[in-house]
Amino acid sequence: MRLLGVNRSGTEYACQQGYGFFDGPSDKASIRAMESWHINAVRVPLNETCWLGINGIQPKYGGGGYRKAIRGWVSRLEHAGLYVILDLHWAAPGSRQATGIIPMPDADHAPAFWRSVAKEYKNDRALLFDLYNEPHGVGWGCWEHGCEIHDKRVGDYRAAGMAELLDAVRSTGARQPVMLGGTEWARDDDGWLAHLPPDPADAEVASNHTYDFAACNHRCRAALAGIARSHPVATGELGEGDCRDDYIDPYMRWADRHGISCLGWAWDAHGGWACRSGPSLIKDYDGTPTAFGRGFRDHLRELAHARAG
Repeated sequence: MRLLGVNRSGTEYACQQGYGFFDGPSDKASIRAMESWHINAVRVPLNETCWLGINGIQPKYGGGGYRKAIRGWVSRLEHAGLYVILDLHWAAPGSRQATGIIPMPDADHAPAFWRSVAKEYKNDRALLFDLYNEPHGVGWGCWEHGCEIHDKRVGDYRAAGMAELLDAVRSTGARQPVMLGGTEWARDDDGWLAHLPPDPADAEVASNHTYDFAACNHRCRAALAGIARSHPVATGELGEGDCRDDYIDPYMRWADRHGISCLGWAWDAHGGWACRSGPSLIKDYDGTPTAFGRGFRDHLRELAHARAG
């Protein structure tokens, strides 16, 4: 199964910013608009603080309320025949609220987050877990086993490595595929195979993120192609910030040849977002594409027509 889809952002920030669970519609009509692009998967970014309902998050937007909203969203997406990727997008250590992407997930809360998520969805076979959005500023040893992080924004904290997060998921009995993004904002997968923690379910997926301003060069593509010989590979975020599709078009053709999944960033018509800032695939929630989004949509349409033919 090759996943071809979009990231539906909003669930990582609306709750923490105190105005709801979603940024834009989350009804069946909005899902039909996404389906019109011939997608089969949606990546759903999550906020650790909101999911756990801790550190002063407004009660109506955190804890049980947040989990219920996500459950309803997942159910609607799956009812439409779409696969869902639940992604730990924003995290924060100690008593801080998750307001952005830190170098690695925190040992204070991230393992508890994944035990909770995995326990709730362990019987859902149309779902994957993306263990952490974009590791950065750390080496592969820290990526695998965790380390002490010194970060100017959130301070010093103990990071949980991928092995600990994977153990948290598997401790619940959940056997879904897990996505593990590489280092350098999920751009570098050179050390992925050498540092991959053992998985009793044998269901690990290599993940990378790539944009025209963070391009996947020859070395990057060689690493991904090498991994693809033994493990599934998914480009969890693919985008272009110049209002064009000159970067994503050849990348998607390359991914087609290697069976690599691709999910565009992002299906979000957030005020002020456009093909340059975000970047956003759409101008509105009817699915009108931006200049960058048009290239992504048209490629998915071509693949769908090829399958139908």
